[in-house]
Amino acid sequence: MPIFKAYDVRGVVPDELGPDDAYRIGRATARHLGARRIAVGCDARTHTPELKRELLRGLVEEGVTVIDIGLAATPMLYFAVASLETDGGVMITASHNPGQYNGFKICREQAIPVGEASGLRDIEALCGDLGAAGPGGGSVETVDVREGYTAQALAVGEATPELHVVLDCGNGMASVALEGVLEALPLRVERLYFEPDGTFPNHPADPLEVENLADVSEAVRRTGAAFGVAFDGDADRAVFVDETGEPVPSDLMTGLLAEAMLRRHPEGLVLYDLRSSWATAEAIEAAGGKPGICRVGHSFIKQAMRETGAVFAGELSGHFYFRFPGDLLADDGIAAFRALLDVVGRAGRPLSELVAPLRRYHTSGEISRKVSDPHAVIEEVARQHEGAPEVSRLDGLLVRYDDWWFNLRPSNTEPLLRLTLEARTAERMAAERDRLVARMDAA
Repeated sequence: MPIFKAYDVRGVVPDELGPDDAYRIGRATARHLGARRIAVGCDARTHTPELKRELLRGLVEEGVTVIDIGLAATPMLYFAVASLETDGGVMITASHNPGQYNGFKICREQAIPVGEASGLRDIEALCGDLGAAGPGGGSVETVDVREGYTAQALAVGEATPELHVVLDCGNGMASVALEGVLEALPLRVERLYFEPDGTFPNHPADPLEVENLADVSEAVRRTGAAFGVAFDGDADRAVFVDETGEPVPSDLMTGLLAEAMLRRHPEGLVLYDLRSSWATAEAIEAAGGKPGICRVGHSFIKQAMRETGAVFAGELSGHFYFRFPGDLLADDGIAAFRALLDVVGRAGRPLSELVAPLRRYHTSGEISRKVSDPHAVIEEVARQHEGAPEVSRLDGLLVRYDDWWFNLRPSNTEPLLRLTLEARTAERMAAERDRLVARMDAA
């Protein structure tokens, strides 16, 4: 399986991704970026030290000064790139994937993502044709960015409520990013799996899978906490559960968190991905903001934020995007946690009460199916709905009627076709969902 994906480099170690790959990626990244200084952070997977050593060797051979920030969450790497004004950054992580995986997230200056459409394919090509050894002359410097990152994350909110919360780090890197934040806030914290452990002995660090929320939900109910948060392996995503242990869909959280951002940026533009509920846009408008729809994927959302000046954005996958000082645009699960503290603290009401008005529509959630020809299915369905009031090809196929809508799109990372559907009534949602899923299953 190719290790160069849509947004990053990822594979099973050592079968798909090994030390030589890391060395080549280091050299190729330096050449592609024309970089003199590159920040590097890493997670705690068992094979990370070897991959890091070879990545750094490749960077140094190309004359790069490496700014090594050590064990870090991905948002900390983004902060380092922007605050230290490096020419790019590499985060060694496989995010939410199981422990046998590892990988590299690459960005250029200002933490601008390097993805399939913005340079990753060029790096892949360079890896296969490196030629002679580089000029050498590079070096490695160790820099601690924890204090600066903590200040950035804390500044997202202003209210400091004395709440009881449950935080599940999933043995990933969220605990490293949270350390200074928790010291600064008057919270009572139930800590789950704070010890970084690249074997992920308790549960996978993937909060999108509902079974991985069982522990945080149980702890919230057991302790009477105000809410719980589960972070993914590199802490650029967060999924929330309310005081009853019920998961809160991330599109509704986008609408809720927008309130905190719009308090500072009245009438600001807030982006949401096209799989989001009608209630998301309505919540943004109710908070005095301007809602804007965008396609799925962190590189596309960050680009849209740069082009439009949006102050905040959210994705159904649990990515929440902030415009930090210095014009850094970054997805940050820790900052999302801080923003929710601000919203709940100001409201003085339980999270379930704040979310309840947004649960007014009926959604299918995202349904995935393996199909042999996703694009053929999309075109067939498009012909069936060509008379709909609104048809968009922003990302796959988006069709909107007065009382229901759906999005059908191929996955950017897997051989899957994904369906999201919402309706004003449960009956309409079920009927249209079943009709479209039957077509997907027949493909």
